[in-house]
Amino acid sequence: MPSFRMSRRQAIRVGTVGLLGGLSLPRLLQFQAQAAGAKGAKAKSCIFLFLEGGPSTIDMWDMKPDAAAEVRGPYKPVKTNVNGTFICEHLPNCAKIADKYTILRNHSHNDNGHTTGYHYVMTGVKADFADGTNSRKPNNVLYPSIGSVVSKELGHTDTLPPYINLPHPLTAGGPGFHGAEHAPFVIEGDPVSPDFEVRDLVPVEGIDSKRQDRRKRLLSGLDTPASSAAAPTGKAGTMATYYEKAHDLMTSAAARKAFDIKSEPAKLREAYGHTTLGQCALLSRRLVEAGCRFVGTDHSGWDTHFTCFPSLEKDLIPSVDKAFSALVTDLADRGLLDSTLVVMMGEMGRTPKVNAQAGRDHWSMTQSVLFAGGGIKPGLVIGATDKNSVAPLADPVSVEDILCTLFHQMGIDSTKIYNTPLGRPVPIVNGGRVLTDLVG
Repeated sequence: MPSFRMSRRQAIRVGTVGLLGGLSLPRLLQFQAQAAGAKGAKAKSCIFLFLEGGPSTIDMWDMKPDAAAEVRGPYKPVKTNVNGTFICEHLPNCAKIADKYTILRNHSHNDNGHTTGYHYVMTGVKADFADGTNSRKPNNVLYPSIGSVVSKELGHTDTLPPYINLPHPLTAGGPGFHGAEHAPFVIEGDPVSPDFEVRDLVPVEGIDSKRQDRRKRLLSGLDTPASSAAAPTGKAGTMATYYEKAHDLMTSAAARKAFDIKSEPAKLREAYGHTTLGQCALLSRRLVEAGCRFVGTDHSGWDTHFTCFPSLEKDLIPSVDKAFSALVTDLADRGLLDSTLVVMMGEMGRTPKVNAQAGRDHWSMTQSVLFAGGGIKPGLVIGATDKNSVAPLADPVSVEDILCTLFHQMGIDSTKIYNTPLGRPVPIVNGGRVLTDLVG
């Protein structure tokens, strides 16, 4: 991008007549802003760990030991390696590396629905179900998700798709009006399984590369009418995009290598934990190392309405403790943490008061979000909640603020306006701010 220097008078003069063959002043300023954003990018990639169902911040990252028993729960806080910062006793590994990540404790919004809250976090747009059912049906046919925006703005890499989901699709994680080109490549398989492999990456036995190329040319001929040299559109165009993606992956030795989690040392796999979240985190590291821009992991099971403490203590919290701490440490050891933004959150938190079924219910008013790498200031605790974790004490952080900050760190202008197929202008993020206390 060349550097343009002009006086204010010159800028006004070219505003309507255009510059350099029709480049208007608004377009010129847009290009300059995009170039400046990309130049200032701190993160090349993002690993997004989504704890579906709502992790309990009061039992993990924002404990209230002086509250009543029905609020504080059974767990005790422990010191971290950052003076004055305490987290749950069942997060010992995270306590040892608290200087490498930051806890934001004042995230808050007002959507207590799982599907609608998920949609809100993934797109920055509040879902509006006409039937009022808040069902788990697909709900993102219009608005592009975080990963799809990253794909469109930062583009494809030479080795991998820019946007990948595992171990299944992220709800509301689709491309919306950006179309199939920016849909996620979905790994539908659990990498903790001994027989895990990425389906369809290995060519069919007996079909060599020449035969694959012939099939690809034949398919292209069927998709494109003989009377037209134009690329296929509509459903045919969508499928052609998917076929192209699949072919590129199948023929890429580098891609197959990136997905080969079994090549990792047993000791490292154990450090991440032999859990779905742990091995997805490890595979995510391999994918960003190979050039993927955005890896989204969905980890379910956090909707703990009933007898929540046994499952939190034995399964859920330990899986987070090993996965998150190992991921951050591994990225740092490989020199990748500065260029990789790690975000861990859910669609909501849990109620401050334990219910009659010894569980905690939906509570979107308070949630802790963890950030590491990608230019984030480490070792901090940002924001605070009241004595019972009912609400932030001040300055609540919204979903839009989280997304603005994520995009900012990746050099994406979150104020950029897209146009839907019907011509409706839609900003990447509708409002929000960059969290200056959080970013370097």
